[in-house]
Amino acid sequence: MELTVYLAGQIHDDWRNELKEKAKQKELPITFVGPQENHDRSDDIGEAIMGEQPSNVYRDDAASSVNNFRTQVLLQKSDAVVALFGEKYKQWNTAMDASAAIQLGKPLILVRPESLVHPLKELSNQANVTVETLDQALDVLAYIYE
Repeated sequence: MELTVYLAGQIHDDWRNELKEKAKQKELPITFVGPQENHDRSDDIGEAIMGEQPSNVYRDDAASSVNNFRTQVLLQKSDAVVALFGEKYKQWNTAMDASAAIQLGKPLILVRPESLVHPLKELSNQANVTVETLDQALDVLAYIYE
C-alpha cells in the first residue's frame, strides 16, 4: 500500500527533502506532495497565467487563487498531511493547510516545537497526532506499515 502525504509548511529551507530521504532510507512506500517550493514561481504564477496585474494587490490575489487551487487538489488526493510549524518564519500558510486538512477529514500530523504549544493549542487539539520533530512524524507514518 502506497500513501500520498501532503507536506504543509514553510518553503524556505530543505526540510521536505530531509524527510523524503529519511522515508526512502526506511523504505516506506510514500509519495510526498506539497506546495510550490520555488518561491518566485509561487509569487509569479498568477501573472504567468493571467497576465500582468494592475498592482501588487491584484498580483498577490491572482497568485493566491492559483496556489490555493493547486493546494486543494493535492490535499484532496492525499491520504494524510504533515504540517510543520517552526519558529523562524510566519506560519499562516501552514495553519491554513492544516485547517483545510481537518475540514477535509484528512489524517493530520502536526509538528511543532514546545515553544509553540500555547499558540497552536486549538489546532493541535484537532490534529490526529502532535509531535515535536520530523523524525517523530516519520515514525508515526512508519507505524502504519507495521
